[in-house]
Amino acid sequence: MSFFLETLFGGLMAGMLYALVALGFVLIFKASGVFNFAQGAMVLFAALAMARFSEWIPQWFGIGSALVANVLAFLMAGLCMVLIAWLVERLALRYLVNQEGATLLMATLGISYFLDGLGQTIFGSNIYQINIGMPKDPVFILEQAFEGGLLINKEDLYAALIAAVLVATLSVFFQKTATGRALRAVADDHQAALSIGIPLNRIWVIVWSVAGVVALVAGMIWGSKLGVQFSLATVALRALPVLILGGLTSVPGAIIGGLIIGVGEKLSEVYLGPLVGGGIEIWFAYVLALVFLLVRPQGLFGEKIIDRV
Repeated sequence: MSFFLETLFGGLMAGMLYALVALGFVLIFKASGVFNFAQGAMVLFAALAMARFSEWIPQWFGIGSALVANVLAFLMAGLCMVLIAWLVERLALRYLVNQEGATLLMATLGISYFLDGLGQTIFGSNIYQINIGMPKDPVFILEQAFEGGLLINKEDLYAALIAAVLVATLSVFFQKTATGRALRAVADDHQAALSIGIPLNRIWVIVWSVAGVVALVAGMIWGSKLGVQFSLATVALRALPVLILGGLTSVPGAIIGGLIIGVGEKLSEVYLGPLVGGGIEIWFAYVLALVFLLVRPQGLFGEKIIDRV
């Protein structure tokens, strides 16, 4: 039982990180109604900014405290993501109001390539480390309930808690604030939102800024675990099955979908992997997503579209 629970907890913590990446896709889709191909590039760019600023700030200002340097690096990287959001709206999105979804999709694809090149030009293309002080040593918990306790990775635990707090905050933001309701209105119909006085340009800047901060937190956590390298952009691919399961328009769906994928990957690798020769963790999520596309294409929490003729 203890081994099963260790695997289950590991899956839940990995699932929260998947949900965090998927959340960026959901934010953009809720505001523009288009799948954002640039989310992976945003995660990479934000992680590069965080890693490089944490190196440069002590040199620029003579700061000896790693904590202060990391806080300033996070703020500067966040400012970079807000600036990118403003540029995206100013140079691209404002000219694509009420355009076809395919047009907006291609725009995000172009933004993705632009951010990849810009990040490499400004911050370099080497492999960098992000050290935000999260302990990497494992810890035993519930020693009184199970003999020997359960072995949990502290870094995974803290990362999952950070992701959970951010996801909960954004859920409240979308459901309880006027800006969150305006975002949903913009996603439904750009022209209708404009006609009732919703400032479309400002809404897009806000949502891309929030998605940029989410990408920064995701990049910071994944960069701390895996190192910051250009393959980090492919982390976004891990969020695709999460989106299919949870639904492209649902913040709670991103959470549930992430937990299902995280737990499913870990349990399938441990219990089914030996039966098929291993490696099931790599493709399990995509097979599950394919099944959902066949049975419930809108996802668990997505809105079912009914066309009346």
